[in-house]
Amino acid sequence: MAPIATIEHFRVLPRWLFVKITDTEGHVGWGEATLEGHTEAIEGTLHGYAKRFTGLEADDIEEIWQQAWRKSFYRGGPVFMSALSGIDIALWDLKARKLGVPVWQLLGGKVRERVAVYAWIGGDRPSDIESAAKGRQMQGFKAIKMNATEDGPLFIEEPLLSEHPEGIKELYGLTTCPIALGERLYSRWDFKRFFEDHSVDIIQPDISHCGGISEMRRIAAMAEAYDVALAPHCPLGPIALAACLQIGICTPNHQIQEMSLGMHYNVLAGEYDINSYITNPEVFDVKDGFVEKLTGPGLGVEINEELVRKVAETTEPWPLMGFVGKDGAYREW
Repeated sequence: MAPIATIEHFRVLPRWLFVKITDTEGHVGWGEATLEGHTEAIEGTLHGYAKRFTGLEADDIEEIWQQAWRKSFYRGGPVFMSALSGIDIALWDLKARKLGVPVWQLLGGKVRERVAVYAWIGGDRPSDIESAAKGRQMQGFKAIKMNATEDGPLFIEEPLLSEHPEGIKELYGLTTCPIALGERLYSRWDFKRFFEDHSVDIIQPDISHCGGISEMRRIAAMAEAYDVALAPHCPLGPIALAACLQIGICTPNHQIQEMSLGMHYNVLAGEYDINSYITNPEVFDVKDGFVEKLTGPGLGVEINEELVRKVAETTEPWPLMGFVGKDGAYREW
C-alpha cells in the first residue's frame, strides 16, 4: 500500500477532463471527470478533493468515496459527483495496474467475452439517416443512436417528462417501446424511485457523472433486482469508455454501451477523437457490433501522457450550446 502523492487534471480537446493520480511508489492511474460545459466547476472541485485526499492510501478506494460523499455535508449533483468520478476511476486503474490485472477481475470476473456497442448518427434530417447508418455499419456497428423521426424508435432515451416517464409512451402512442433514462441522475439514491415505481426499463448512468466505477457498479446491482437493464451513457473520452467497458464485462444486466467515435462534438474539434490520446487504439475496434473484452492491466488503455499535457496547455473550456426555438425560447436538449 502507498499513499496518494499527487492528483492532477488535464483539460483536453474536444471537451474532456482527464485525472491522473500518482502514489508515493510511482504507481499511476487515470480517470475522467468530464462534465460537458462545466469544466471550470469540476476543476475547482478537484482542487479541493486533491487537498483532502493527498496522503490517503490509494488502495482504499471505498473509504475515499465515502469521505467524498459523507464528509462533504453537501453531496450529489453533477459537479461533486463528476469530480468524484474522475478520482474513483483513476484509483481503480491504479490499483488494478499495480496488481497486473484488468479492473473487471477486481469486480468479480467476467460474465461475457465482448460488449455490445452503439454509436450516434444524428437523425435531424431523415434523408441523411440511411447513409449515416450505412457508414456506421461499415465501421462494425450493428446499433445506432439518433434523434427521433416519423418512424418508431427502439427505445426512448432521456424522456423530457422525466418525472413521469410513462407519459412519453402516451405522447408517442407507444405500448411496447422501452423507456431508458439516467444520464442526469448521479447516484443510487437518484435512481431508487424509478426502480420502485417500475417506470424505467433501461438505465443509462454516465460513469463520469455518477460517482465512477464504484457507484455505477452499485446502481447496476440495484437495477438487476428490478429486472432493469444497464446501457451506460458515454458520449465522452477514451478513459470513460474504457471504464464503462470494464463494467460491461463483469455486469450481468449490461445490455449495450455507447461510444463517441466520430461523434459530431469530436468532429468539431478536428483531429481529436477517442483514439487520439491512447497508444493502443485497437482495444476499441468494433466487429459485428461488439468490442472484445479488455485484457490489459487497469482500464486496459495506455495514455499518451505527452500528448495530453501538450494539448492541455492551450485547451479552452468547452462552451455550452443548447437549442433555441423559432419563437426565441430555449428548448430542452
